[in-house]
Amino acid sequence: MSDFSIGVDLGGTNLRIAAVNRDGRLLEKITLGTKVGEGPNQVISDMCDAIQRLTAQHGSDGKLIGAGIGCPGLIDMEAGTVRKSANLPGWADYPVQKEIERRLGIPIFLENDARAAALGEKWFGAGRDVENMVMITLGTGIGGGIILGGKIFHGMNGMAGEFGHVTVEPEGVPCGCGNRGCAERYASATALVRMAKEAIATGQAPRLAQASKGESEFSARTIYELAAQGDEPSQRIFQRFGRALGILLADLVNVLNLDMYVIGGGVVSGWDVFAPAMFQEMCERSIVYAATAPAEIPARGVGAAANIVTRTRRSTIVTKALLGSDAGLFGAARLPVR
Repeated sequence: MSDFSIGVDLGGTNLRIAAVNRDGRLLEKITLGTKVGEGPNQVISDMCDAIQRLTAQHGSDGKLIGAGIGCPGLIDMEAGTVRKSANLPGWADYPVQKEIERRLGIPIFLENDARAAALGEKWFGAGRDVENMVMITLGTGIGGGIILGGKIFHGMNGMAGEFGHVTVEPEGVPCGCGNRGCAERYASATALVRMAKEAIATGQAPRLAQASKGESEFSARTIYELAAQGDEPSQRIFQRFGRALGILLADLVNVLNLDMYVIGGGVVSGWDVFAPAMFQEMCERSIVYAATAPAEIPARGVGAAANIVTRTRRSTIVTKALLGSDAGLFGAARLPVR
């Protein structure tokens, strides 16, 4: 017998609930549509029903420790509420944690979904062998989390890890947060589509223009497929994406000097077309990365190609996530175990 916990990944479109044992083995997963339009009470009811089903199914194999809920948006850790979430309209200040505890009578732990994903990658994914890491999730926007000593670093009031709103282009494209030039305006799925539409408007991206008029949805995946086929305008878009992500990572490496930086989210499937520009930018902008990169890289500055940086014993690792879309589920399930 092995104790288990429940992990919940609450998204604006899908609601996923899983039972995971202490060893990180996925016992069962349920996927439902998130009935956002029917309000938080209905979504909470669907969530509680699924948790009870999983508990009944696996309760004979071990004891239920509790449930972790990964939610998009700003989370008030002390109150157990969602302060603000673009994907969950009408959820502001709703007592998520207390309401689920009232209905189920089990310990509930509420966490931001990207931070939950970071915790999942630390315990069962790419970061399992390190104690300190950062995870950046690339999707519609950019999320992330910082893990220090194996635990999520929340900051003063639970808002640490807003990597999407680090400025990478002063006076750049306006962002919904009120700033300009935020990372997620250049290194997200939304950013890729924006830059593609701008390229189409110039009249110099005929294959992108043709793809945008097709019957299928014009998405980051479409742009990646064209880039992989050698379409130069599409490749330039991914190079701009990679440079922006490289600037963000260079800043994080300089400030934090952690063991590992894990890149996850749907857009990471385009790694082969954006990673070269990303690593080049990191080499040029981060003195710490230039000194700790795991492979031979040119030193910074004029004529750097002829000079190779001396390696240190410990290296800064930048790598892809391993758990895919399940990272948030595993991380949420880990919350009660901690």
